[in-house]
Amino acid sequence: MATLGLLGAVLVGCGGGGTETPAPKATAGGGAAASRSPSPKASAAAAGPKPARVPAAPPTMAPGPGGLTPVYKHRAKGTEKVVALTFDADMTADQGPRAAQGERFDNPELIATLRRLKVDATVFMTGRWAEEYPDQARSIGGDPRFEIANHSYSHYAFASPCYGLPTVPGPDMAADVQRAFDAFRDAGAVNVVPYFRFPGGCYDDAALRSLGPAGVTAVQWDVVSGDAFAEDADAVAEQVLDGVRPGSLVVMHCTRSAAPATERAIRRIVPELRARGYRFVKVSELMSR
Repeated sequence: MATLGLLGAVLVGCGGGGTETPAPKATAGGGAAASRSPSPKASAAAAGPKPARVPAAPPTMAPGPGGLTPVYKHRAKGTEKVVALTFDADMTADQGPRAAQGERFDNPELIATLRRLKVDATVFMTGRWAEEYPDQARSIGGDPRFEIANHSYSHYAFASPCYGLPTVPGPDMAADVQRAFDAFRDAGAVNVVPYFRFPGGCYDDAALRSLGPAGVTAVQWDVVSGDAFAEDADAVAEQVLDGVRPGSLVVMHCTRSAAPATERAIRRIVPELRARGYRFVKVSELMSR
């Protein structure tokens, strides 16, 4: 596929793997330690220290324990059948020329299908995506079924190594996140929540400490859709349907050129999960349970 390259790294690092596996969590020496990630490519590097702690409390506008940004991965309570579908709207800071040449990083058909099926969902959006598609960012951020969360401005890595992504310098991390929030505001989006998803899911304690002043909660996942570059919508749907449990948080994509099967997969996922008794909630509701 002509669009592979950096965007391939972008989506592989954002939930493109086939199963939920440990992902690279950068250490001070640049090696990999265990964290949560979407890609099987990281499994070989998964040995090492345990992930940074995951506080059980819902998000606050203050740093977590020890000044670290709180990190949230799905936390099922009881057996209530709720599931949060999340969609990463990925675009890196330097992909403007590709958009100018006609590559589409949006997916309005997906958003329309979610609306038609009356699905509440959370879109983790990069600031660069909001700048490229301000009308869509405003529409998504003005619809009570949706909420916009922060996926950084640049979609560069906040820890290294991270699927070949360029790295945001530590002193610039909070500013990168704030720049994304500014882009959402400039687009006119109103349903914006203080949650953040690390590009590639890659983070370390230094990144968590750098983002503490930003007042965000980092949100990971427990179900990987495998929709990155997938052509088989049924395979994507089956992977989600096989992985969902009460309280699950699913990572998918809202990037048409690099996740072309997502909208078709949603048309199967939603009715089948509803037939099993599931209700779709935004991340903010899932985290408040």
